[in-house]
Amino acid sequence: MSDDATRRPGPEHAAGDARSSGPEADRAPARATDRIRSDEPFYTTGQVAALLDVPAAQLRRLDTLEIVQPDRSQGNQRRYSADEIERLREVIRLGEEGVTLPGVRMILELRRRVDELEERLARQTHELEDARRARGAG
Repeated sequence: MSDDATRRPGPEHAAGDARSSGPEADRAPARATDRIRSDEPFYTTGQVAALLDVPAAQLRRLDTLEIVQPDRSQGNQRRYSADEIERLREVIRLGEEGVTLPGVRMILELRRRVDELEERLARQTHELEDARRARGAG
């Protein structure tokens, strides 16, 4: 097998490329981020700091203040998931709007509670509809 056959497709092998053929040719090439779950800790502090254009020290402070706490690698390095990066974007946006860090923490906690209550309501609504259907069918 040649070296070209074992390499992952990159931008130079994009869909529609003259070298592409068969049913796979119509699909866009797989990207590493396509295989990463949004809750999987993957990104380092340096990567996230560069992505969000903030100092790494700011990310460490948000961790210490328990506002956004990433998982840790086996080497005890912070690893952020895509979900945590989205939370960080929200924290930064709120800070730019003048919300203090204690205020940000409260907003995030209230949003988490609302999300939990909405999920609970959806489950209970579904259970009630199932019970009504079962009663009507019997």
